[in-house]
Amino acid sequence: MNRPRRDPRAERAAHLTVGEGPRPRYDRTRRVTASGRPRRDPRAEREAQRVGGGARSRYDLSQVGRPMGEAVTAAPRAAPVAEAPKTVVVETPAFLVAVVPDAPGGRLSGHDRQVIGAARALAGREGAVAVIVDGDCEGLGAAGADRVLRLEPAEGYDPGGRAARVEAALTALDARHALFPESLDGGDCARRVAVSLGEALFTNAEVVAAKGLVRPARGRRVEQSLAPPRLATVAADAVAEYGGPPREARALPFEGSAPADTARGIVSATRIPADPATVPLSLAEFVVSAGNGLTDLDTFRQVAAALHATPGASRVLCDAGLMPRHSQVGASGTVLAATCYFALGISGAPQHLQGVAGCEHVVAVNTDLHAAMIERAGLAVVQDAQAVMPALLRRLAEEAEQATAGGTS
Repeated sequence: MNRPRRDPRAERAAHLTVGEGPRPRYDRTRRVTASGRPRRDPRAEREAQRVGGGARSRYDLSQVGRPMGEAVTAAPRAAPVAEAPKTVVVETPAFLVAVVPDAPGGRLSGHDRQVIGAARALAGREGAVAVIVDGDCEGLGAAGADRVLRLEPAEGYDPGGRAARVEAALTALDARHALFPESLDGGDCARRVAVSLGEALFTNAEVVAAKGLVRPARGRRVEQSLAPPRLATVAADAVAEYGGPPREARALPFEGSAPADTARGIVSATRIPADPATVPLSLAEFVVSAGNGLTDLDTFRQVAAALHATPGASRVLCDAGLMPRHSQVGASGTVLAATCYFALGISGAPQHLQGVAGCEHVVAVNTDLHAAMIERAGLAVVQDAQAVMPALLRRLAEEAEQATAGGTS
């Protein structure tokens, strides 16, 4: 080592002062080592940090680590800037795993995101995930898509034509695996594609890994496993969504040939929405709930009707008999899987938060800034719900009048 070795005797002799008397005396203010580097004096540094005033000893720790005697200047601290996550780019994947989501209304559902998460498990580091969608869709890169293949959406309800377009896209991509959601539309499309291609379909998979897929059988008494097949459907709430950094979602041209228009087996089909006032909470897409902070339940019902939402309530109102028991939201009531949950005057008890854990968007109105429901919400309004409801009704009425005026003009 190049560091000079200490010489305690020489250091002690350097502090020796010339004075009268038989006893030697030393000057401890000159704390210099044999190498010439000044030594630290912890007691003096601690005393220099002492702040006067008060019975208790207080210290200014902003000078920690500075040499003694050095002036300290307070510099403004810049706010930490969060670095944006880097987008993951896969240039030359070894293979592709295709996903055919439902994407109702041009947006991914929670089930669709879970299927993309399952595809990421199959792709691993060597493969890439290609999502096949009809038209435009939002949030594909954040959901875990490396490639995007957009098809021209059909006019009207044509499940056969959609299955034919998906089949042509799978052939053009030459995907090693193709995953569908086990839903009404996704399951129907998967079965049509499997029949047309003449391949087996592994349905209702609840475990998806690179080694194989697993599904329950015989009334969930046994499990069936299979090496990753080419076609499979994924059950809802069985596989976690992709939680890594955003992916590239590079657009791919559709190089295949679209099928020729054929005679449709279904001449006409119309989706009739259910009455939100009577639909069960477990199937509702939009739920508005009242809590103990509400006293005007008549206005609350008007808000639920104006928003075309299913009314819900907290346990306090249900126990008091102010709301029916079937409208209770929470672990002891109904666990929701709604797209949006609107909480009015609900503080957010633990069992209530368990009931809304599966909701994609949460909006809360409460006077307490530190309420648990406010922390859970993606959009929070710190205000009295009694004052918010009439303002919301007026705003909805204005929008309805503008829509009516625009339609008549």
